[in-house]
Amino acid sequence: MVKIGNIQLPAFPLLLAPMEDVSDPPFRAVCKDNGADLMYTEFISSEGLIRDAIKSRQKLDIFDYERPVGIQIFGGDEESLSLAAKIVEVTNPDLLDINFGCPVKKVALKGAGAGVLKDLDLMQRLTSAVVKSTSLPVTVKTRLGWDDNTKNIEEVAERLQDVGIKALAIHGRTRTQMYKGEADWTLIGKVKNNPRITIPIFGNGDIDSPEKALEYKNRYGVDGIMIGRAAIGYPWIFNEIKHFVQTGEHLVPPTIEDRVAVCRKHLYKSVEWKGPVVGINEMRRHYANYLKGLPNIKEYRNKLVTLKLVEEIDEVLDEVIAIYTGFEFEKNNIELINYHEKCPID
Repeated sequence: MVKIGNIQLPAFPLLLAPMEDVSDPPFRAVCKDNGADLMYTEFISSEGLIRDAIKSRQKLDIFDYERPVGIQIFGGDEESLSLAAKIVEVTNPDLLDINFGCPVKKVALKGAGAGVLKDLDLMQRLTSAVVKSTSLPVTVKTRLGWDDNTKNIEEVAERLQDVGIKALAIHGRTRTQMYKGEADWTLIGKVKNNPRITIPIFGNGDIDSPEKALEYKNRYGVDGIMIGRAAIGYPWIFNEIKHFVQTGEHLVPPTIEDRVAVCRKHLYKSVEWKGPVVGINEMRRHYANYLKGLPNIKEYRNKLVTLKLVEEIDEVLDEVIAIYTGFEFEKNNIELINYHEKCPID
């Protein structure tokens, strides 16, 4: 078992990464159905919460079926983060996570997200302020460092543990790498194997198959893995990894019926939570990923991103099932399409 404060997780838990414009309640619902052990909200601006910004407040929505679930906040000011932590606590999540990983300019260059990696004293003060402001377990998501010359994650881990965080998730890239190149897990392994570190360490970056998950588990000794992009349009990744880790065998991949069923649930949840107009519009970014790998799917995908009624979308999805039933996906050749450029994966 892995413990984060008083939260009990299974041995080697799989976490859904907090992804802006992705990790909303409808997406989290289908990931939970398919084996995610711990999930997080999209990151929420501490300043936005304090100003009572509608979009920030909406991101606080969590549901009992998601638990355990954490709310993630970001900011570069001690007072704002402290106040935001108090606001978050009222919504009763299982934990509170601080984002020190988002690399995009509008966040990092304003001294928040990965920008805090340039000032470890500030990072320690910000984290301490949050820990002191809430009774919730506080965790942190961050990167290896700002750039290749400042890969200071080993020092970061010790300092953040010293001020009271209960777990640390590390994305194996620097801020300057953004999402390019391969994630380097070497330093994640060093953090985990540091005898001073007693909190759970979760690795993040480039885990897109059961084989890689097991390989990295064994090679780096992490307590669990956080999965981001590989779950977009393919939430089955969680149960597939669990089964492979336990048995060394692959689960039967989802059929087209399975894919459409999960896509439908995602759509219905989206409409239920956001309303019909926003729910349908924002669901459009997901169809390509759910249907990726189907030959000549473009015609149906183009229909799905233009329709405005759930009933019409259902009809097209029924057509897709009728035409592609029995089609076997060449799973290793499926590349996920990612339209999210704001801060998709920390």
